[in-house]
Amino acid sequence: MSDLLRLEICLPGAAPVVGGLVEEALPDPVDPVREELTAWLAPRLAQGWEEMDTPEGAVFRIHVDDNPAGRELADALAAAWPHLAIRRESVVSEDWGAAWKAFFTPIAVGEVFEVLPPWLVHEGHADRTPIIIEPKMAFGTGHHPTTALCLELFGEMSGTGRIAPGMRFLDLGTGSGILGIGLCRLGLSGIGLDIDPQAVFCAAENAQANGVAKALRTAVGSLDCLAPGERFDVVVANILAQPLTAMAPHLAARVAPGGALILSGILAEQADAVAAAYRRTGLPEPVIRLSGEWAALAWS
Repeated sequence: MSDLLRLEICLPGAAPVVGGLVEEALPDPVDPVREELTAWLAPRLAQGWEEMDTPEGAVFRIHVDDNPAGRELADALAAAWPHLAIRRESVVSEDWGAAWKAFFTPIAVGEVFEVLPPWLVHEGHADRTPIIIEPKMAFGTGHHPTTALCLELFGEMSGTGRIAPGMRFLDLGTGSGILGIGLCRLGLSGIGLDIDPQAVFCAAENAQANGVAKALRTAVGSLDCLAPGERFDVVVANILAQPLTAMAPHLAARVAPGGALILSGILAEQADAVAAAYRRTGLPEPVIRLSGEWAALAWS
């Protein structure tokens, strides 16, 4: 029985991109159509999407549940982008999962972590801290630089004692829960928030698979669902540059005195503007870590 809906959006003549499965995309500044489409998709698809090159142009491929909510999103997409060719078809979830198995290989991140799917857990290396991620429809498997940059910073801060067991963290936009699980693996505990209920469900499942369900509490929502004045030793947000900029004063206020703040999901060319927004809250200049076209900002 078909239980997923596949949407393929064709952008004729779009600027070429590197093909392959990605966890999250951000605007390509040289293509205004891609920029606008990405901005529309990003807040609606926490699980991300696939981008591919074809001789005719770029193709965005999306998978959503074949239920009223998924069909409503498909209808909204068609209404918002009537000039684009959008193909919709039903697929069985087993086929979607099989495609992930071909893509999702173990990956070493930084000097500390290794991210593995459940079916390859026994292939992990003893000298690395494992994070087991079931690649369902939620953002975050460690393959994308925005996720890897955060995990690398966690490992480095743990090595210097800047992140230590017993600390509390906030993981905003938790997606698959990978970042919160990584912090739990380092002995911390905290909360993972996401506005997508499906992502929160995936994060809770992954926390259970990693044996950190008691340390990682998950909830649907954003900063407004936290207790007034609640602060954390470590705050991480791997989302998008625009919302990170907009919520700067509110997110910075959630960092405990002397705490660490890590932001990702930012194009390298956007890093200075995001940093400026947080400097206006009273924070100093951040460390900017780059990986290709992506950047992470860290205050420690």
